[in-house]
Amino acid sequence: MKMLYSWTCILVTVAAAAAGDVLVALAMRRIGDLGDLRRRHGLVSVIARVISSWVLFAGVFFMAIAFFSNLVGLSWADLSLVGPASAALTFVANAFAAKYFLHENVDRRRWVATILVCCGVVLLTW
Repeated sequence: MKMLYSWTCILVTVAAAAAGDVLVALAMRRIGDLGDLRRRHGLVSVIARVISSWVLFAGVFFMAIAFFSNLVGLSWADLSLVGPASAALTFVANAFAAKYFLHENVDRRRWVATILVCCGVVLLTW
């Protein structure tokens, strides 16, 4: 039963981390280049745009969920399982999210790397 709880925490960590990464990336695309914005409008403008971005705060919220889910998972399973599995599966989830939610060009080399990461996770669980 403990292994089921551990994998549930790993999957929640992966889903929340991927959602957080996608939302933060989307927010930063909407906000724009912070350096350019600071040069044109000043630091106060940068702070105002960042603080007013609900998408950015939603991303940070999901990243916090991922962090705390990871902590719970580490209380139930070994770091040698939770750490690599969470990191590797987050990499896979981010590749899919980049392709289908952010409409990024994910080339063949990244898909091959994603498949290899999946193979590594399978080897890790044996």
